[in-house]
Amino acid sequence: MKVLVTGGLGFIGSHTVVELQNQGFEVVAIDNLSNSSISVLDGIEKITGKKPVFENFDLREKAAVQNFFKKHNDVVGVIHFAASKAVGESVENPLLYYENNINALVYVLQELTSLPQANFIFSSSCTVYGQAEVMPINEDASIQPAISPYGNTKQIGEEIIIDVARVTNLNSILLRYFNPIGAHPSAEIGELPIGVPQNLVPFITQTAMGLRQELSVFGNDYPTVDGTCIRDYIHVVDLAKAHVVALQRLLDKQNLEKVETFNLGTGKGSSVMEVIHAFEKVSGKKLPYKIVARRDGDVIQAYANTDKAREVLGWKTELSLDDALASAWKWEQKVRS
Repeated sequence: MKVLVTGGLGFIGSHTVVELQNQGFEVVAIDNLSNSSISVLDGIEKITGKKPVFENFDLREKAAVQNFFKKHNDVVGVIHFAASKAVGESVENPLLYYENNINALVYVLQELTSLPQANFIFSSSCTVYGQAEVMPINEDASIQPAISPYGNTKQIGEEIIIDVARVTNLNSILLRYFNPIGAHPSAEIGELPIGVPQNLVPFITQTAMGLRQELSVFGNDYPTVDGTCIRDYIHVVDLAKAHVVALQRLLDKQNLEKVETFNLGTGKGSSVMEVIHAFEKVSGKKLPYKIVARRDGDVIQAYANTDKAREVLGWKTELSLDDALASAWKWEQKVRS
């Protein structure tokens, strides 16, 4: 069965391609390489023994999307990762985020819903909850006004999917992830941000390697255990496996509604300082850091209630924060060697 993975050479996309191929799916990956590298294909092949079919184009090009689906009209499902994803950048450049994250989604859905099967897994985010009032966050938590344009694109994306499913053959699962970190244990693929990292863990590993002078901790005056923001850090391999489980649910027609929603996290929150100390423990490296001003768009805390994913999808995380940080460090060392 042929599955399209958009953004398939990105951080989460590439790990999901690995898990799909390990389960026997034929994968076609689309990526414009704006935040990824063609070398990821070699890493996927080393892990799975097979290179996915790869097409390099931008999903904002409507004609290219149309041509792709004419050529690959036997696709049975799409896992849609392709999107810009940095909160801070979205605040500075909102139009880029609206164009990239919304237009691409619309063009893919227009073509997918013309096929006999329209199974769609959407890469959403816990940012749709904004600053949730109750922790841990479950899927019934109210959607708060978005704190950033990035978060808003995820809210709008979910609304588009719900509207389209109501009047077409689309069946979809919205996966709201918390904070993916880590790398494949083989260290053949991992997170490879272009330029200055926008996420905590790559900044930690680059600082430990000496590429960054010091780590910036954005605020230590939040109402949390140590004053730093709290997030739910999930190992990317666990996250990737959840996508395969969700897709299989749609292929087996087990979904109870046209659009279903699941949180993907560990169910445990860790503060920025806790992550720093955990990294120092697994790496044996002392991290230089400084406290700086709070960052626009950051919520105080967010961690998942994972009951629904466990009970309905039959999925739960298997890897720990230490596992994720150790794998991220192993990957960083390999990339820089």
